[in-house]
Amino acid sequence: MVPEVVTFGETMVLLAANEIGPLRFASTFTRFVAGTESNVAIGLARLGHSVAWSSRVGDDEFGQLVINTVRGEGVDTRGVIVDAAAPTGLVLKEKREVGPRKVLYYRAGSAASRLAPSDLDAHQIGSARWLHVTGVTMAISSSARETVRAAVEMARDRDVKVSFDPNMRLRLWTREQARAAMCEILPYCDVVLPGIDEAEMLTGESDARRAANALRSLGAASAVVKLGADGALAVTAHEQVQVPGIRLERIVDPVGAGDGFAAGFLSGTLRGLGLAESVRWGNIVGGLAMTATGDTEGLPTRREVEELRLDQDVAR
Repeated sequence: MVPEVVTFGETMVLLAANEIGPLRFASTFTRFVAGTESNVAIGLARLGHSVAWSSRVGDDEFGQLVINTVRGEGVDTRGVIVDAAAPTGLVLKEKREVGPRKVLYYRAGSAASRLAPSDLDAHQIGSARWLHVTGVTMAISSSARETVRAAVEMARDRDVKVSFDPNMRLRLWTREQARAAMCEILPYCDVVLPGIDEAEMLTGESDARRAANALRSLGAASAVVKLGADGALAVTAHEQVQVPGIRLERIVDPVGAGDGFAAGFLSGTLRGLGLAESVRWGNIVGGLAMTATGDTEGLPTRREVEELRLDQDVAR
């Protein structure tokens, strides 16, 4: 099956502490698989789309776990390279009832950090409708950054649309490095999907509308700025819409909400929905992603999204 969306990037094994407090006091952990691009791929697959995700993983048990998990969600993983010279990345997360949770990454020198332009499948990218890339992959190594650049150039040459989530991880590089690298690829992007803080980092504008227009001035065809509980603002050459977020009784785990938004927005776009409705789908999928622990456990099916959308219509 030809994929509608192609994406690639690092996916790691996540060990989340079961006991509350610093990691040094944790004795048991729950295992998850976590990676921003594979989260989007899984989200799109659950919404009924054909998706291909590729990466490099170690020739180890965790690498096999990553492949099995993503493939088990219906995502095409045939492009994943098993690298015997480097390990699969690992991340540990502490548990807290309130406040931020400390996260420790063991990804330096990982298999995925060895991604290179030669790993790309030009035919697969050229056959897709969308290529989805993120700033995380750009940050993990210079060769991975070159791979993102090569991929977006391939997409443009083949009339494939590009979506880009900055997903800034300032632990991996400086703000200046991130901004310079991301601004280089904005002219290749049909849509950029930053959070409001990321939009400000890229443009210097704290107002969402001005930031979205500034991103378009930097070369992106359109910008969708995520506003947390306030939903999202989308700006194109012909349209500007702000769509409120969904109401949640409780947030269990905010990690993965942005990836859920990307999956929902792309799903709406792929199915020919208008801009406002595609943003609404992004808000719903991103919101539901926060209702369960783990990066993908809360990602909904298409039926679940449609049911919630109808419930919201009735409540209005």
